[in-house]
Amino acid sequence: MEPRHAAPFAQIVSQWRNSTRAAGAVLSTTDGRWALVSTSVTALVAGSIAWLAAGTMPANGVRQPSRDRALMPYELFMRLAKAQSGTNANYASFGPSSVPSSGQVSPIAASANAPLDYSLASERAGSDSDNSGVETRTITMSPGDTLVGTLTDAGVGDADANAAVVALAKAYNVRSLRAGQAFDLTFETTPPPLAKPHAVAKPVSHVAQITYAPPAGAADSEDDISDSTVQDVAPPPSGKLLSLSFSPTVEHHVTVSRTTEGAFTANDQVLQLAAKYHHMAATIDSSLYLAAMQAGIPADVVVQMIHMFSYEVDFQRDLRPGNSFKVLYSYYYTPDGRPAKQGDIAYAEMKLGGRTIALYRYDPKGPDGPDYFDEHGQSAKAMLMKTPVDGARITSGFGMRFHPILGYTRMHKGIDFGVPTGTPVMAAGSGIIKQEGWSNGYGNFLLINHENGYSTAYGHLSHFAPGLHVGSHVHQGQVVAASGATGMATGPHLHYEIRINNVQVNPANVKIATGRRLFGRDLLAFKEARAHIDNELASMPLESKVAEQGGDLRAAKD
Repeated sequence: MEPRHAAPFAQIVSQWRNSTRAAGAVLSTTDGRWALVSTSVTALVAGSIAWLAAGTMPANGVRQPSRDRALMPYELFMRLAKAQSGTNANYASFGPSSVPSSGQVSPIAASANAPLDYSLASERAGSDSDNSGVETRTITMSPGDTLVGTLTDAGVGDADANAAVVALAKAYNVRSLRAGQAFDLTFETTPPPLAKPHAVAKPVSHVAQITYAPPAGAADSEDDISDSTVQDVAPPPSGKLLSLSFSPTVEHHVTVSRTTEGAFTANDQVLQLAAKYHHMAATIDSSLYLAAMQAGIPADVVVQMIHMFSYEVDFQRDLRPGNSFKVLYSYYYTPDGRPAKQGDIAYAEMKLGGRTIALYRYDPKGPDGPDYFDEHGQSAKAMLMKTPVDGARITSGFGMRFHPILGYTRMHKGIDFGVPTGTPVMAAGSGIIKQEGWSNGYGNFLLINHENGYSTAYGHLSHFAPGLHVGSHVHQGQVVAASGATGMATGPHLHYEIRINNVQVNPANVKIATGRRLFGRDLLAFKEARAHIDNELASMPLESKVAEQGGDLRAAKD
């Protein structure tokens, strides 16, 4: 080392040694060490704050409000850049519109951003253009309401509601509408207008301040507020009504549409129903009704079968497990395959042990209309029905029994059918009502006189059918009352009697005259109709299913 550098170097070494000794002396004490640590931490925190503050400042040194940035399509960027003449479009940023603290927006800045905002709004509106402007809604008529009131409650204008109903009345009886009827409405809605480009934006306030000044003397408690009266405000119109449609029945579809001139026109479209025959069969395990339901036969067809055979079959005592039945019936379907309504039973057969009962539908073109006949042309109807209620079970037969209320044994001069209260009771035969009203232990009692000294009595009824009175003529199978538990009864049931010359007889043993029989040309025409039905039975496949307890109650039919 050169001699001229020796003195400074020696001085530096001497100073370093002195500093080391001083630092050692300071660090040798507890207070010195704590002072050094606290000073270092303070310096570190101050440096970090200064570094963060410097990072928030823009390059030009002017502070601007921060903005969120997002990407945009290049094609849209170039189109917008060209639209802004005289501006430098080297870059563009997107973000929510910022409002300076003063609450004002520069007109120049607003004008520059207007094309971009308008294009973005148009792009968003275009994505929903397929569904914009049309709204559909389903409404239901309430009890006691009118169609006009139902429409106005749904937001239809008064003029449109009245015009639509006037047009509907020309194609459909509006008075036949009932509560629960559903209507499909279509409206034309007006979308909100888009802001025009290059328009000067108005100041935007992000917070709406609402000031409420209560009147003098108004209470502030919640109880007083809850007791105040709130008036219902009618909903604003949903838009211009375009169409109204509904289906009063499965065969009719009614539509009311607005024409190009603004008026309304109605159209009642009648659907062409197609009839299809079903050849079904089942084996009875417990009851005819359950077996038919498990085989997939509609309930209304089952009820008609019970009526057909009620003159020949006692459904409580004649049916046994292993009995079977067949039925050929028609059902009507809509063009889209939905079941619409039941047709007629063309043929039905029941096998009860070694006995087979087969009935054919035939219309002899007389005043009595179509009927069911056996293979010899004998009507299935008898003067009186053996069972005047559907789905009944015999709880007490004709004869001596212990009376559950009186407490001693006496003669029971009728048959009791255990059915729930309100079950329809049918007239066992055509005749005239002789007595209707309260009759001691019978409770509500009905007596019908038939021909040849026969009469039938019905006891413990809950009520009588409206419009009937003493002297009224009723026909066989007509609902005349409902079962109940009035009078001396321990539970709901129907007490049924057959009387001959005012003397009760056992309904199971009485011989009742049969209905009409075909002769001559009517018999020949019936045999031709029977042969046609037999050919249908032979050509159609049999949809058979053994009816077992717990099976599918509505098996699908092909």
